[in-house]
Amino acid sequence: MWYVSTRGIAPRVNFEGALFSGYAPDGGLFMPEELPQLDRETLCQWSTLSYPGLVKELCALFIGSELLPKDELNDLIDRAFSRFRHREVVHLSRLRNGLNVLELWHGVTYAFKDLSLSCTAQFLQYFLEKREKHVTVVVGTSGDTGSAAIESVQGAKNMDIIVLLPKGHCTKIQELQMTTVLKQNVHVFGVEGNSDELDEPIKTVFADVAFVKKHNLMSLNSINWSRVLVQMAHHFFAYFQCTPSLDTHPLPLVEVVVPTGAAGNLAAGYIAQKIGLPIRLVVAVNRNDIIHRTVQQGDFSLSEAVKSTLASAMDIQVPYNMERVFWLLSGSDSQVTRALMEQFERTQSVNLPKELHSKWERQDYEKMAVMECDGCCVELCLGNCGPRRGSMTDIPGTAMVRGGG
Repeated sequence: MWYVSTRGIAPRVNFEGALFSGYAPDGGLFMPEELPQLDRETLCQWSTLSYPGLVKELCALFIGSELLPKDELNDLIDRAFSRFRHREVVHLSRLRNGLNVLELWHGVTYAFKDLSLSCTAQFLQYFLEKREKHVTVVVGTSGDTGSAAIESVQGAKNMDIIVLLPKGHCTKIQELQMTTVLKQNVHVFGVEGNSDELDEPIKTVFADVAFVKKHNLMSLNSINWSRVLVQMAHHFFAYFQCTPSLDTHPLPLVEVVVPTGAAGNLAAGYIAQKIGLPIRLVVAVNRNDIIHRTVQQGDFSLSEAVKSTLASAMDIQVPYNMERVFWLLSGSDSQVTRALMEQFERTQSVNLPKELHSKWERQDYEKMAVMECDGCCVELCLGNCGPRRGSMTDIPGTAMVRGGG
């Protein structure tokens, strides 16, 4: 399978190229050139699989055996999940009235990022050993990505990791998870400003293609396609756990409520939708509400400042994975996507074209809604996102799932 940039200028690459690139050379994000379509028979076959089994099938679909043979892929994924505390890796807790909580926190750092990063680190090790290469990973974090990335690569002989954390903007536990690791390949720096502000110099560095190539730099933030790929499994696992039978026509619809900051898990869910999974996404955000304004009003613009909340990992104003959503929404139109993102980078404000926003409303609104929260809680939209509402404080490693079973 080939991957192309959402901005359409960079040459296409295979999975290995997308894995090591992070940002594409033209500033875009890599996406599959064509999305496969899953039929009912495939969904039925996958419905009995464990969470690791689903990750294996999805990765095989998007990587290709000519690049990574299936048996070796399976071994890497088994190795990635070997340190998780729950025997299922991911567990669905059933509450009542069809409401469920998907527990994604059973990894070493208790963040859902452990799931995708543990797999991504194994893919990196595989290709680095094969090519006899060394890379330096550069990560900006609002908390959970940094600690999960460090955990996934610490001690690796062919990788160094540099993590920039915003001083005073991470939880104490996550700060300690990052700053108490003594492995020689781990380098952590506290920086002034918030996570959006520290992302800017990182993006500037990756825009210097010659510098990146000279120093073998890469990123493990959710700009990395591998992260999004593995996170698709969350949505498939939740769907199958909540659907007692796939014998109905049409297939039953399951609603998944996703707390999000940089929109990585949202992009994963939206791609899962596009390839055939019958889910409705409800995106829960905190007071940093750019995704809410984008969906409701077509207003993709920064607020005056990042608002601090108890959900510090979601205190993000620039949800960079929305670029992937815009690309899918526009029908893979890289010219439209490039124009939107370049204007946003120049002015920090863009209004979606009416035809694009109306297309979202017409085709996808019934499958994707966003709830803005008040205060420092994440408001969870239940049912049809009307007056019936519930709330909970943010746990980055959860997703609320509504469905049968």
